[in-house]
Parts: sequence; structure tokens; C-alpha cells
Amino acid sequence: MRRVVLIAALALAACAPKPAAQAPASTERQGFVAAAHPLAVEAGLAVLRRGGDASDAAVAVQAMLGLVEPQSSGLGGGAFMVRYDAATKTVAVYDGRETAPAGATPDMFLDANGKPLPRGAAMTSGRATGVPGAVAMLAMAHGRHGRLAWNSLFGDAARVADEGFTVTSRLERFVHGDFAQVSAPDVVAYFRNAQGEKVQAGDTLRNPAYAHFVRRLATEGTDALYKGETARRIVARLRQGPNPGSMTEADLAGYRPEAREALCNGYRVYLLCVPPPPSSGVGLLQLMAMLERTDIASRGPGDPVAWVQFAEASRLMYADRDAYVGDPAFVRVPVAGLLDPAYVASRARLIGNAAAAPPEAGTPPGVPPARIDATHEVPGTSHFVIIDGFGNAVSMTTTVESYFGSGRMVDGFFLNNQMTDFSFVPEGPNAVAPGKRPRSSMTPLIILSKQRDLVGALGSPGGTAILAYVGKALVGSLDWGLTMQQAIDLPNLVARGDSFAGEADKFAPPLRAALATRGVKVRSGSGEDSGLHGVIIRNGRFDGGADSRRDGVVRTTGGQ
Repeated sequence: MRRVVLIAALALAACAPKPAAQAPASTERQGFVAAAHPLAVEAGLAVLRRGGDASDAAVAVQAMLGLVEPQSSGLGGGAFMVRYDAATKTVAVYDGRETAPAGATPDMFLDANGKPLPRGAAMTSGRATGVPGAVAMLAMAHGRHGRLAWNSLFGDAARVADEGFTVTSRLERFVHGDFAQVSAPDVVAYFRNAQGEKVQAGDTLRNPAYAHFVRRLATEGTDALYKGETARRIVARLRQGPNPGSMTEADLAGYRPEAREALCNGYRVYLLCVPPPPSSGVGLLQLMAMLERTDIASRGPGDPVAWVQFAEASRLMYADRDAYVGDPAFVRVPVAGLLDPAYVASRARLIGNAAAAPPEAGTPPGVPPARIDATHEVPGTSHFVIIDGFGNAVSMTTTVESYFGSGRMVDGFFLNNQMTDFSFVPEGPNAVAPGKRPRSSMTPLIILSKQRDLVGALGSPGGTAILAYVGKALVGSLDWGLTMQQAIDLPNLVARGDSFAGEADKFAPPLRAALATRGVKVRSGSGEDSGLHGVIIRNGRFDGGADSRRDGVVRTTGGQ
């Protein structure tokens, strides 16, 4: 399918961003990193201080996150990177989404009676793992943009793996959780202390196998993962029961990341750039295009109508996203139709000041009616933002799918269970097929001015909720004049179908009651899984934010 780049006309008369409420660090010759763990941030800053590109720093950040935040991402997973080049004012996308093995079949998650497998059984099975893509994608980006040697980017991760790192309260919560992977043998074995008990916050956790592997990755390059001894161990681990997988060494050796054109669309005086399908970036652009046709910008976070508008636009977007987005190499994705101004306007006219019935998917120009979808995407992801001293920026979302991926570990890292991001029912745009990339909600974002200067970068983990999390932060930071941190701290509201999930207790009681009278009855059950990290450049200064729902921090090479 031909890749499409859409750059809608920018509405110059719309609201410009209001000044930040504080004076963050100056961007002059500074590097910036926001990520979900302080050790990952420091690993990235160390690379930037040596004169590295944002793409160099991304390698170091990912290597560290895979060690200290293994419930969320790792070298056995996949990722999308959006990179801004300051010299050319261009945006590139690197797709490291996992692919289905050649032996995958559309009915692989059905039991003998043709019914979908229980989700826990499917996620921990050998067939749950797709061919990992994050490492190959990072190598592609580094090969095109890197300033430092590949073998110089893994030292911090190797050292910390050998010496050990402190278990955080958040990691403890997942180790002691009640989801299927917690009982997986590899998870049980890894997170036991010397007394044979599950690790607690404050304990030191070492991973010598990871240290050995990343040193091999540094010297051997991507062959350390995709060929040879590690590839053989991956295949052997996935061939073990229950529900063994079909991955082969040829599947691993044959993986190729994709360099894609960014998908860009106007929002007020800005240009928002995201990855194209199989990412759901088109859904985020559609959400913002619909909100631009409301008066949400003139309202504020205390106005119930603003939240209703956000919820209704979200429901319309999800209905369309679920029906149409998949791997463009296998299905026709109506990107142009979903962002067609007339179609967006017709969908926006369905947004009222009270909740309507759950919306059905629309019919964008030039496509047949919507298709069936039965995808259930579980959060287990991380996001980070990097700006280097040359003004280049990386926004990268990275994942092993659900917590600790499949729960199966090889060479100190967990293998993804990304195949369960496909529809369990063998129909619709996200059905399983050999070599296919599952649809992803990951939507790393770069924000530009109309002159294509860098304005900011943003993204989040959270499964299907990613689009709502990022959309909320955009409204808060671009429309309501909040600092990035204030925008991230806004309550999460994820409206999809007949569900209004979110952080109910974070809405002030009068606001929550007013929403309920308008049909938006927020129930708890989503929000703890957001991990928004972002930055807006205001008046030559970084206005950064890290999600307090995780362990993230924001720092610059100047120490601020």
C-alpha cells in the first residue's frame, strides 16, 4: 500500500499556547531526557554529554529500561520511533513492530472447539511471541543518524546488571500481582531473593545473564539476537509447552524493521506527526481533528462539557480505529479517508454536550463498510523522549505487550507476547497472518510549528488507552495553557464503546457528579497504566513532564 503523508492546512486563527507557569531549563546546547526510570534517564544523558545523537541515546535508554523496568519493555519486544531532524526539519518513522512467524495461522488462538483460548493461557504460551523488532529498529536508526559507536552505548546497562539495581515499589507491585505471568516459571525464578522469597521494594536485583548478553550485543551487533546461540535459545524456549509456538531461527534471521514516512496532520497552529499503520497514530490525529471542531479550547479542566466532548470524540475515534486499522501490507487502511476534512466534520457533528449511545464505526470516503474486530490489547509498555544538543528529537514507545511479556526469559530478558495483540477471532483487519505486524496503539508523537520547527514530543504506554492519554495531555498543554507536567497530571479518562473508565477519584466530586448527569459515569479501572513523558519548548525553554504514576523523571544535561 502506498504510504500517505497528510498535511492538513493549519488553522492559523486558533489559540496559540499560553506561557508555561514556570521557567524550565533553557534548551540552548542542552540535552533532554524523560523516561520511566531515573537510571534510564541517566544512561541517555551520559550519551548526550558525549556528543551523541538522540538516536544514540535511545539505544542506551532502551537497554537500561529492559533491565530496570522489565514489566514494560525490553530487548525481546518491539517499538516505534519518531525522529525529528533539526537540520532538515524532517520527521522519520522507524517501525520495529514484531512480526508473526511464518508458521502462524489465523486460528492459532482458538481451542479444539473453535473458541478463543483463555487470555492468560494465550499470553503465556509459546505461540504468543512475535519476532522481536526493537533491537533491529534501533540499529537501523543508529546506522542512519548515530554519532557514537554502537559498541559504546551499552556500558551503563551492563554495569548495572552486574552490580544490581534497587527494586522500586512499582516493580514490586507487578512481581506480587495476580496476572498470569507472575506464576510463569521464569518470572518466579528471576524475582526470588537469596531466601527464596519474592523480591520487595528496596531489594537489590542482579542480572548477570543480561550483562553478558548486552556486552555481546555491543560487540556483535544485531546478530547477537537474531542469529546464533541466543536465537537458538529463543526458539527452544518458545517450542516448550504449554501451547508451543512455531518460531524458527529463519524467522528471527529474516526480521526487517521498516523505515516509514511520518503521518502528519494540522492541529490549530501546530503539525502533529505520528507513525502510520500498523500504529494507531491515525486515530490520534482523527481525535484531535474532531476536537478542533469543538470549543474545548475555550473551556478548561474544570468544565464538565470539555470532558464530555473529549469522551465523545474518543468513542468515535476508537470505533473507527477498531474497524479499519491494521498492517497496511495486508489490509487496506483508509488513512486519507479517516482524516478527510468532510468526514472528520461529519463525525465531529455527533459530539454533543452529553453522552450519546455508543457510536458505530463510520464509513470514510472510498472504503466498504466497517469490519469485525475482536482485539484486546493489554498495557505493558513504556515511552521516552530525548532531545540532543543538536536539536534533534526522538519520541519512542516500546513494549513487550503485557506485563513481563510472555513470562518466558532468555539470556536475562523477557520475550514479548505481542501475538496476542492480534484478534483472537480470525476475521477483520487485525486477524493473524504469517509475517504480519499486529495493530498497535503505540503512538509516539512529534509536535512541529507551521514552519516545521520542533515544538515538542509526547507519548505514553497504556494499551488501547494510549490514544486517550496522549490526547488528554495535548489538550491540556496546547489548548488549556497548562505546563506539560500539569497536563500529564490531569485525570485519565478513557471512553470507548459503552465504557467510561479512568481515574474516578482524581476528578473533583462536583465535576464527577456533573459528568454523571451528562451520561459520563466514570468508573475506576484505568489510569494507573499511563506513563506519559513529554516536553514542550516554550520561549526557548524545555517544559518537560514525567508521569507520577510511574518512576519517571525529567532531566537535562545541565543537571536541571
